[in-house]
Amino acid sequence: MAVYQAPLRQMRFLLHEVFNVEKTLGDISAYPDFNQELMDAILDEAANFATQVLLPINASGDLEGCKWQDGEVTTPEGFKEAFKQFCDSGWSAMGCDENYGGQPIPKILHLMVEEIFCACNTAFELYPNLTNTAIFLLEKHANQELKDKYLAKMITGEWMGTMCLTESHAGSDLGIIKTTAVPNGDDSYNLNGTKIFISAGEHDLSDNIIHLVLAKLPDSPPGSKGISLFLVPKINSDEAGNLTDSNGVSCGSIEHKMGIKGSATCVINFDDAKGYLIGEPNQGLRCMFTMMNAERLSVGVQAIGMAETSSQSAVAYALDRKQGRVSGGPEDVDSIVKHGDVRRMLLSMMTMTSGCRALSAYVGLQYDISDNHPDADERKRAAALVALLTPVCKAFVSDRGLDTCNNGIQVLGGHGYVQEWGMEQLVRDTRITQIYEGTNGIQALDLLGRKILSDKGAAWKELYCEMSGMLEAAEKAGFEPELCAEVRAELDELDSVTMQVFGKANMDFVSSVAADYMNLFGTTIIACLWLKVAATASQKAEQGTFETQLQNQAKFFCTYHLASNTSARKRVLAGADATMAMTEAEFELLTEVN
Repeated sequence: MAVYQAPLRQMRFLLHEVFNVEKTLGDISAYPDFNQELMDAILDEAANFATQVLLPINASGDLEGCKWQDGEVTTPEGFKEAFKQFCDSGWSAMGCDENYGGQPIPKILHLMVEEIFCACNTAFELYPNLTNTAIFLLEKHANQELKDKYLAKMITGEWMGTMCLTESHAGSDLGIIKTTAVPNGDDSYNLNGTKIFISAGEHDLSDNIIHLVLAKLPDSPPGSKGISLFLVPKINSDEAGNLTDSNGVSCGSIEHKMGIKGSATCVINFDDAKGYLIGEPNQGLRCMFTMMNAERLSVGVQAIGMAETSSQSAVAYALDRKQGRVSGGPEDVDSIVKHGDVRRMLLSMMTMTSGCRALSAYVGLQYDISDNHPDADERKRAAALVALLTPVCKAFVSDRGLDTCNNGIQVLGGHGYVQEWGMEQLVRDTRITQIYEGTNGIQALDLLGRKILSDKGAAWKELYCEMSGMLEAAEKAGFEPELCAEVRAELDELDSVTMQVFGKANMDFVSSVAADYMNLFGTTIIACLWLKVAATASQKAEQGTFETQLQNQAKFFCTYHLASNTSARKRVLAGADATMAMTEAEFELLTEVN
């Protein structure tokens, strides 16, 4: 079984020391009840619930998986009881509108709680997480009647939610969906079509499931400009919220997957299912992006959580496992943690995971500022940073999360490859984070093609100033001047590459280099954040093991991971010529029988 203890000390250090969240939120009069004591208590309770309730059913849930029979899905043993405890403990209300029974919470803290839950059982966490982001969409875009009817029951967990986008022929290109919605002459529509890969599309955890469905109205414009969004309950209800009759929504099957086997991934059929328009006609994709962008931040913390579990498990194993003897050592056999190559893997895992956590925390805080700051310009500035960094939190972080989990297997060797240690499950569960909620290739295109190029680099310039300020503070603190200079040079190189991209940008170029630009971008930003963390630690009056560990981790990240920037820069500036040179006929040649 994998080893996990929530990294509470590091989370608290980020909250209270690095980002000084109480002062930041206090200055904008946001979340007045959330002092340090309350935030720490929430993290403590999340850790207790996750390790005592969710972790024990993680491996068994993976082995058992979900079961489909006659259109009904049964979740693994223990999931239903765990979900009841989840709701009874108030976790289902986290981050929701208090007017409907929710508990508002700072986004920076919310993401940390999500990470803890995902570290212990990502497959379970997907169920309440999708409901939470569906609630968020309804709060932002639904009319008052829909809010009054559905939000309270979704917040308590009595009813749950999904997002229904993908069809068999329409994945990344949603403009070609075929699901239709025909007006009934009142405020409802009849929906017909089939959606696939629907996480939590059918299960036994709640009495009702509220599907948020993309569909096309009659005579809608072609492509993505003709998509509308509808709320479609699995079971209809009366004005008092009592369930009545089935609504033409059925589960045709569930997928048999590589990982997250405790999460039901469903084929959902809509046969004259009654739905209700959310937002304006043909504006459904814009509304759905509210949920999708929230999910992309959640996908990032899924990867961080599983990478943390892999890192802790690998460190525990390396401290205990004795193999070989280090040069000049007094023992006949030494713990493998003393061997340089094992240390390289462990430090690569630890520093990337902690760096990604710092990135998630930074974005969470900007999210809070964008929602609550009294100054409109500050809200706009913070919102631009969130938009710029959301694809990084999703794609860069999930790529590195899988790298970390792969390294975890390598540290354990054969023991990592077999089932009983839980390391191979982490790889299988993490793999999906690179695919769902927008593939990482699409996220890289979003970063470079939309977030960087479309606004002529305005958001990037704002982020550059933010990161430059962090480096200046680290320099003033006297933390590792040579390292600070090296990271500043890398930040300036990233700025230079970004400016050069403006002169070369065309679709082939952007598509060919976007993934390498993402890696260059993410590594550089996290290096800046690591120096902020390390400089803060270096200023503590008492320099204990925790403070020195953070400083040593920062040194490793900025020495080891930052070195990859050289090759990433070269690939970006090389452009698309070599990538686009092969013809389709030359690709086809690879599939021919010789």
